Amino acid sequence: MEIRGLEKSYGATVALAGVDLRVEAGTILGLLGPNGAGKTTLVSIVAGLRSPDAGRVEVCGIDVARAPHATRPLIGIAPQDTGVYLPLSVRENLRFFAGLAGLSRATTASRIEQVADALGLTPLLGRRTAQLSGGERRRLHTAIALLHRPSLILLDEPTTGADVVTRAQILELVRALADEGSAVVYSTHYLHEIEMLQADVAFIDRGRVVARGSTADLVRDHGSSALLLTFFESVPAAARVDGAIVEGASVRIPADDPAARAAQLLPDLGADARQLSSIEIVRPSLESVYLAVTGRRYASEPAEAVA
Repeated sequence: MEIRGLEKSYGATVALAGVDLRVEAGTILGLLGPNGAGKTTLVSIVAGLRSPDAGRVEVCGIDVARAPHATRPLIGIAPQDTGVYLPLSVRENLRFFAGLAGLSRATTASRIEQVADALGLTPLLGRRTAQLSGGERRRLHTAIALLHRPSLILLDEPTTGADVVTRAQILELVRALADEGSAVVYSTHYLHEIEMLQADVAFIDRGRVVARGSTADLVRDHGSSALLLTFFESVPAAARVDGAIVEGASVRIPADDPAARAAQLLPDLGADARQLSSIEIVRPSLESVYLAVTGRRYASEPAEAVA
C-alpha cells in the first residue's frame, strides 16, 4: 500500500492534512493516535469506502479511486463497528461473506476451517451469532475480513471490547498473516499491542503523520524519561518547573533520572506535598515518544506547556 498527499475534510474539520505512508508486503504498520486523529478516515479511504479530497492511494500498484473493482479483492477490512448478521450462524456468516469475496464452494470450506481454527471459532460454527458474547462476535468480525487471504489487511480497533483470550488470538493471527506475506495496517489505541506485534509505527495527530518508524528507532530518537506527579486538585506553582507539561491535576517533568528529580523537587513543594495523589516514574516508551513529538500525553486532551 502506498499513500501520497492524502487530504480529507468534513466541512471546517480537517481529518487528513497531507498524509504519506507506505506499507510493504509482510510488514505490520501500527496506526496510532487519539480519537479524532484521522485513523478511521484513513482506513476508510484506503478501503474505497470514502473518497479523498486530494491525494492518491495505491494497493499492489493499482489506484483505489480509479479501479475500485480491481483493488476490492486485494483488501480485507474489519471496521471499528462489528458487522455480522445476528440471525445467521457463525458458519453461515462466513459462507455469506466468502461468497461476496468470490470464493468457490470448495475454497470457502477450507478457508472457514482455517480462520475458525486460528480464532477459536470452531466450537461456535453452528451457533447463532446472536448468542455469541461480544468477544466472540469480534473474532467472527475479524475472521470475515481474512477469509479470502487479502494482500492488504485493514484492522480498525480490532480488539476494542475484546476479552484477554480474544485479544491474544487476534494478535497471534495478525503476526502470522504478516509472516505469510500480507501487508497489515493495524489501527489501535493500545500501545502495548504494537509492541507485542513488533510492528512499525505511524503516529497520526490532527490529520498529520507526526512520527514514523520502528518502535526501537522511535524510542531511541524521541523517547525520554520523566517524573509524573498527580495532585488531588490542581498543580501547585512549585511543581510548574521549566519544561514541565501540565494536564489537569498532573504534571510531567522530563528528567534523565526521574527518581533523583523527585528527591530534589519534593522538598520544594512544602505544604503542597500533602496534595500529592501519586508519584510515577515514566521510562522511555511509545507513549513518551508521542509526548515528545506532540507535547501531549497519548489519547488525552491538549496539555498546557510550561515555558
